[in-house]
Amino acid sequence: MPIQPDRTVGVACTGRGRERVGSGESDAVTKTATKTSPQLKSLSEYIQERFDEFSRSQKDVARYIVDHLDEAAFLTAEELARRASTSSSTVVRFSQALGFEGYPELQQAAIEEYRTAGQAVSGGSSAGSLFSFDHSELEGSLGADYSNLEETARNLTREQVDGAVAALAEAQRVVIVGVDQMAFFASYLRHLLSLLDIRAEIVASTGGESLQRLGRIDDETLVIVLSSGRAHPLLLRAMKLAVHRNARTLAVSDASMSEVGEHAELTLYFSSNSPSFARSNTALMALVQALAHGLYARDEDTHKDRIRAYKLK
Repeated sequence: MPIQPDRTVGVACTGRGRERVGSGESDAVTKTATKTSPQLKSLSEYIQERFDEFSRSQKDVARYIVDHLDEAAFLTAEELARRASTSSSTVVRFSQALGFEGYPELQQAAIEEYRTAGQAVSGGSSAGSLFSFDHSELEGSLGADYSNLEETARNLTREQVDGAVAALAEAQRVVIVGVDQMAFFASYLRHLLSLLDIRAEIVASTGGESLQRLGRIDDETLVIVLSSGRAHPLLLRAMKLAVHRNARTLAVSDASMSEVGEHAELTLYFSSNSPSFARSNTALMALVQALAHGLYARDEDTHKDRIRAYKLK
């Protein structure tokens, strides 16, 4: 939904248009409408334009709305707060910081942008839907994963993927950083790389051995950081250390405005929308396998023999 500028004293910028605030002899200047948005800006564009002004918790909300608009448009403030790992009061304050009276007005703007984007993609038709509107929980989950793969493929460029594959192929040493559920994908990526004769180390905790691996980062190292949701302090620490030591860096994240991505030389985005209590990692798994396949394709004959020998062991 386009957000109109507000230059009038006593007028709040809301998702439904201008509304006069206050009555009597004078009008109060709303505390939240301190900034003006350009005409015909979508909610996502306006959020990205104002992103640096938000607090850390508000940035978590901003990232989730921009990257998961189809979910955020239909979530309550409490549900959105839970998905963004923050509080419902932060969601309300974020709405007000954008110039809305409250969360319902922001949500309406999100719904309008979602509808507009859907019409642009499908020409106003729902023929491209994987399942009917009246779907089961299983179908809803599978449908979300299907959409995540499509969105990830649309947002990645060939240059981004080729750059990541080349960095992996040229690196003398690879360090993969991933904590919590991302540790599994770090381990899986290391396994795929080992089949291609690329040795990688994993940093998955703040334990002594992991910190020693970080301590060995140098300018011949490629540091890969896997991130989902708010970036763990260890991920930011690893990325900043890598930059300080002139190492090459690759951030793989489900946030287009990722904290780790701000410091990375190379970035890859994956979509993680999910109707469930946990984010979807289907697109991340596909992306990890695509990177490995890209490496394999660079010297298929050599790798084919090596993998055949590995399977015979």
